[in-house]
Amino acid sequence: MSTAIAPAQLQGTALPMNQKLFAFATMCLGMFIALLDIQIVSASLRDIGGGLSAGDDETVWVQTSYLIAEIIIIPLSGWLARVMSTRWLFAASAAGFTLMSLLCGWAWNIQSMITFRALQGLAGGSMIPLVFTTAFAFFQGKQRVIAAATIGGLASLAPTLGPTVGGWITENFSWHWLFFINILPGTYIAITVPLLVNIDAPGPGLLRGADYLSIVLLAVSLGCLEYTLEEGPRWGWFDDSTLTITGWLALLCGIAFVIRTLRHSQPVMDLRALSDRTFTLGCYFSFMAGVGIFSTIYLTPLFLGMVRGFSALDIGLAIFSTGLFQVLSIPFYSWLANKVDLRWLLMAGLLGFAFSMYSFIPLTHDWGAKELLLPQAFRGLAQQFAVAPTVTLTLGSLPPARLKLASGLFNLMRNLGGAIGIALCGTVINDRTNLHYSRLADHLNSTNLNLSDFVQTRAAVLMNQGMDTSSAQTAALKNLAALALREARTQAFADAFYLIMIGFLIAAALVPFMKKPQA
Repeated sequence: MSTAIAPAQLQGTALPMNQKLFAFATMCLGMFIALLDIQIVSASLRDIGGGLSAGDDETVWVQTSYLIAEIIIIPLSGWLARVMSTRWLFAASAAGFTLMSLLCGWAWNIQSMITFRALQGLAGGSMIPLVFTTAFAFFQGKQRVIAAATIGGLASLAPTLGPTVGGWITENFSWHWLFFINILPGTYIAITVPLLVNIDAPGPGLLRGADYLSIVLLAVSLGCLEYTLEEGPRWGWFDDSTLTITGWLALLCGIAFVIRTLRHSQPVMDLRALSDRTFTLGCYFSFMAGVGIFSTIYLTPLFLGMVRGFSALDIGLAIFSTGLFQVLSIPFYSWLANKVDLRWLLMAGLLGFAFSMYSFIPLTHDWGAKELLLPQAFRGLAQQFAVAPTVTLTLGSLPPARLKLASGLFNLMRNLGGAIGIALCGTVINDRTNLHYSRLADHLNSTNLNLSDFVQTRAAVLMNQGMDTSSAQTAALKNLAALALREARTQAFADAFYLIMIGFLIAAALVPFMKKPQA
């Protein structure tokens, strides 16, 4: 392993600085569009479903299929990079991502769209961890801190901006351009990276004796896990026989993968890196970052669409402030990172994320862009301080020879955190909505004078509009039920934000257990 990596490090650091910066920026663009495409469809699923004559249950798979494919390929990208080399894997990933984007825009029905989206995620997922390993090959010292700040910022900014960008494109053009927009940058990346990036040599000999069974076990485990997490809140988890099967497959294949990987001479993932305390904690913080970033991206648009009835563009504009404040925080973080222990910056980021979630808790049914501005500003600042130092502390703790295989595991934890966070929030929304609605209904009885006044007033208005007495009474009660459901949903969203806050407080308490970074 070390003989293949050592020359790559020397060659990477020997490149001229302007070539390294240009190559790094190009690869960051590839990572950005791959991450952006996770959420770019989230605010436009109804438009895509309408264009392809598909129902909501089918349309949600436009996003789910991409996530499943990406979560499978990310941990395998380190091994693939050793086989193909970084530059050729990145170029192939960008080319495949671009081709599948074109086909997604040309999709003729929901089945073809889901297939092309899965292939798009499978092709583009490798670009994400490769940027991390390349940054550590190109840069040293203070330059590495700035590079990690850039990667961390983009990794959390891209999914945050996804609904905003997607909503704007759909509103001003059509949903087809959610995918066509990738063609120009994808083609540029596929051509440019092989010309600029040459930090390692391919090792096709690794294909002989490779642990192909572990690859299958990993793919089945992660694919079934992602399916179970995505569909669980909708179908009552293990009350559904299909989810019971996929859940058990995920668990058993995952256990088999761990056992076989630890025993194999050529593992496809470096699980032994978890013996390093700093790396293990870093993977946990990456997991929590995924929970925070993806869960809030899921919750906020869902609240604005479900409770406020916002359009895709209105949702995008309402949550835009998170990305704006994160971008503004990058120079400040880069300045502090060279002066302050990164562990304390990480703790500040995790505590800031917890405070942001706390500021969401007073949520009411009339919150919009104005009321969300401050909580999202805190979240944008916190994302930068929570993600960037995690990258430097975690991957910087490993020797270069282990970086490729371990980077896939590190990036996998962020996506797993997002998948589990979204599933958990979906379950909280469903269960707590029912609980709050039941509690509200207990107070809405014949002894409640306010209830009687509301029903009589509303019925009188409807009768003045020409409705008969019986129908007016029924309609007034339906209006009351709708109001109770709206308030129950709002309280459920607040509960979900509270749960995320607790998770980040626990994470912040673990930061001191990380090793002090080397100077």
